[in-house]
Amino acid sequence: MDPFDNNSTERANLPRNMIENSMFEEEPDVVDLAKEPTAFPTFPSLDPDEVTYEPRSSRLLVRGLGENDMDEDEEDCESSARLLGMSFMNRSSAHRSTSSPYTRQSPPSSCPRPSTRTIVVCVLFLVIVASMTMVLYFLPGCTFTKTGCVKPNKTTPSEPVYPVSTNGELFPWAQYRLPRSIRPLSYNLDLNPKLEDMTFSGRTVIKMSVLHNTKRIVLHSASLNISKATFKLSDGEAKDVTILEYKPRQQIAVKFSDELKAGQFCVLTLDYSASLSHSYSGFYNSSYSDKDGQRRVLAATQFEPLSARKAFPCFDEPDFKATFVIKITRKPNYTALSNMPLAKTTQLPNGLMKDEFEKTSVNMSTYLVAFIVANFTPISKNVSGTLVSVYSVPEKKEHTDYALDTASKLLEFYNGFFEINYPLKKLDLVAIPDFLAGAMENWGLITFRETSLLVDKLSSPLEKQVVASVVAHELAHQWFGNLVTMSWWNDLWLNEGFATYMQYTSLQAVFPQLDIGNLFLAVRFRALDKDALNSSHAVSTNVNTPEQVEEMFDSVSYEKGASILLMLNAFLPGDQQFRKGIIRYLRQFTGLNTNTDDLWNSLTQVDVSTQHLNVSEMMTSWTSQKGFPLVTVSRKGDEVTVTQEHFLLTSDNATHTSSLWNIPVTYVNDSCSLAPECKQVFTLKTESGSFKQPESIKWLKMNYKNTGFYIVHYGDEGWNAIGQALSNNVSVLTQEDRASLIHNIFALSRLGRVSFDRVLNLLNYISNETETSPVTEALLQLNNILQLLDKRQEQILVARMKNYILQKFGSLMNKQTWEEEENVSKQELRSALLETACNLNEENCVQHAKALFKQYVDSNGTSRIPGDLQQTVFNVAAQSNDDWETLLTAYGQVNYNAEKRKMLRGLASTHDARRIVSILLLSLSGDIIQTQELPLVVNTLCKEIPGYLFAWDFVQEHWDKLIEKFPVGSFPLQAIIKSTTSQFSTQAHFDQVQCFFSGLKERGSQMRSVQEALETIRLNQRWMNKNLSVLRKLL
Repeated sequence: MDPFDNNSTERANLPRNMIENSMFEEEPDVVDLAKEPTAFPTFPSLDPDEVTYEPRSSRLLVRGLGENDMDEDEEDCESSARLLGMSFMNRSSAHRSTSSPYTRQSPPSSCPRPSTRTIVVCVLFLVIVASMTMVLYFLPGCTFTKTGCVKPNKTTPSEPVYPVSTNGELFPWAQYRLPRSIRPLSYNLDLNPKLEDMTFSGRTVIKMSVLHNTKRIVLHSASLNISKATFKLSDGEAKDVTILEYKPRQQIAVKFSDELKAGQFCVLTLDYSASLSHSYSGFYNSSYSDKDGQRRVLAATQFEPLSARKAFPCFDEPDFKATFVIKITRKPNYTALSNMPLAKTTQLPNGLMKDEFEKTSVNMSTYLVAFIVANFTPISKNVSGTLVSVYSVPEKKEHTDYALDTASKLLEFYNGFFEINYPLKKLDLVAIPDFLAGAMENWGLITFRETSLLVDKLSSPLEKQVVASVVAHELAHQWFGNLVTMSWWNDLWLNEGFATYMQYTSLQAVFPQLDIGNLFLAVRFRALDKDALNSSHAVSTNVNTPEQVEEMFDSVSYEKGASILLMLNAFLPGDQQFRKGIIRYLRQFTGLNTNTDDLWNSLTQVDVSTQHLNVSEMMTSWTSQKGFPLVTVSRKGDEVTVTQEHFLLTSDNATHTSSLWNIPVTYVNDSCSLAPECKQVFTLKTESGSFKQPESIKWLKMNYKNTGFYIVHYGDEGWNAIGQALSNNVSVLTQEDRASLIHNIFALSRLGRVSFDRVLNLLNYISNETETSPVTEALLQLNNILQLLDKRQEQILVARMKNYILQKFGSLMNKQTWEEEENVSKQELRSALLETACNLNEENCVQHAKALFKQYVDSNGTSRIPGDLQQTVFNVAAQSNDDWETLLTAYGQVNYNAEKRKMLRGLASTHDARRIVSILLLSLSGDIIQTQELPLVVNTLCKEIPGYLFAWDFVQEHWDKLIEKFPVGSFPLQAIIKSTTSQFSTQAHFDQVQCFFSGLKERGSQMRSVQEALETIRLNQRWMNKNLSVLRKLL
């Protein structure tokens, strides 16, 4: 819920995680009351946006009191220094003991008169003690105001403590979220990018409405040099105004002596200049080499979540929607694009062209605004009155056909499915050579990484599946996120969870040949893995700081969000209730902002069943608390008992809650287990429940096709029965159910509920498995253990585990072909099997891969390696010195980005230390290897011991450069941290990781991904300590 809806800014009401993170914010400047009591400034009067502001209880906000006290950070530093055997700096004499045993004592008979100096010192000491006592006595209930420290008054709010702006004046706002007294109605942006010197200038004209009486306007601006500002009220004259800036919160403000009255309209005009960003956010510069090797430059935008403010001053929060008119000045040989179609182009006297785009026909959040200045070439198609275009650099125009066809079909599908037509006149999909995210759903101008949009005419179906998935996701956002937008980033899942769910739903309907079900199942497994950690978070959770907002872009918001929607859809009666509910939601809130309750209420209101299901009551348990349930099944006669508890992996300092979920428990049994009609449902709302099944039933399989977001434990008898059934007939369960059994039993082993021999007992059947999902899940789990053993230098166990994998899957590996394969599922299976086989140095696989690479090189690249086999072939080639150099040359020449990326992964799989360091540095600099690929490079390097060691050292050495490229908390940084730490399993590594990140302070120490890393190391350590001896025995 938006905290400003309640007009409350009391710090005591902030969520705990927001308070903890605020300890690491840059401390706002404060006025020195002790030195300048008569010069205390006058605060502006309160408006409805603020009530009271309590100072932190952990420190004083008034200088001159307690300056010699050691704060918490200093204590931490001193403790760390002592641990490292270092001497800490001496404290002032005020901290030294006055009762040293080495002080000379006076004879008892003598009573010398104290000196004047001694008396003064003693009196001063007593005054200080008395003062501190009074402060400590009054501080807990004190609120600092301009009149001093007074008793709390429940009826008269006290003044907040304002920070100081860059010019020394008090900044009239003290919170991250903007006040709600002003609402923007429209923006007129006039931008002049200068690509030759990587700068731009602009003018922003904002028309606003006054909602509450106020004496200030507060909005966002970051790294913009504002040269002039004017303000006009209604039809009055424009007057110059002073802009105040508070950089720590990227806010600017205008203060007024007279109140702006509710109902008035006003206009703020701002002239500014800035440098084009060298990171991947805001209005940033990019470059690429054309077919002649010439360097071409361009400028593009990436505003989500908090970077529109880097391109123009704005109210940069999702619920400040407005219309936009955008004008861009460019050179004649460039093209400008924006959200809306081009309205007109004017030639300027200096030879430049000014493009003006139509006013947006919809109200938009600032993060959806976009513009590009580049030399791109389009192909287009009209779809139901919308002009759909795909743009690329001219050299890659031939790779855009598939994206155009896919987008056109998906647009028609969504128009029909949502029963609301796409509202804009055009839909552009633009492939940008240097783009960090996979794609961005800017309304009418969707931007993509080239690998997410462009495919070669000979691309494999698996490569087309990747492109179709991303396009489907971004098109779904045009409704979920753009048409209806979450009110604040705490409900990001309403955007990303829905887009992820619709991505798979639409592809299953429009492109069934892409067999997207295996991928959706796999990402649900990975979401469960992350959500099992104590460092996870609720789907809908409070966020405040920029770092917290960035960290919301994770698998909980995306994949868990999609998973609980799948579970709900599978549970609701009838085929259409879920669809009718989301149509109602979209229609009811078109153009507006929502929260999670709005969605559940819409779904509840269309309940067509006789059960009158309260969707909100059921689903709140899945969105308001982190984690998911472990469902344990036991049987006695004809009674089946199911219990639930929080599936929480971590035992260290974890809060074991009595969380309960409203679980739609689905199940099948040995009498009917495959068809959807076999599915039965039991709703578990309490800690335990029971239902009847015939005593003759041999086994139960819970969570049919893994549509529920929970893990199941069957007990020894249940696992034995299922394992025996699979050994007798592998097809007794669907492949989704077989894959979920494999995932669940490995998860239970990690939890400590089942022994590892129980895991291997279930895998006894795997030699007969031929379907993609069970095989790929088993390979992933076994490879994870193999890598842990490898990093621990348990070479004997490593050799035994390799033999075990080859023994179980060797027959299926040998059956794989090396020619073109059109079936997506078979490609996924073959790719996983052969990549594993070659990584294990299976001779047959290695020889085939070497032969294919030689054929590829000898033909000058004209002999094509099947797309799903390229990674395996390039990995093998990179282990040879000569072939590594050949692969590097090919990497610089190949034009097709998907193939280029596989070559990069191959190059990064080398064991050569010099090459490892070179690849890391080249990725960071971005000269030969684009910096957008650094997370991929690090992930690949960390799969082998040499690269793993170098990568962790690299992260520590270059952390400051990394956070220049990737914002603190961002997904790329999360990925880098996970890759470099997730295979550590010793106390020494835990201490090293903890020490490094704790020293970063505001540069990253409080990231959730850091807590996840430390938690994962502890879990690895615990699992290895428990299972090493077991593995030695079993293997």
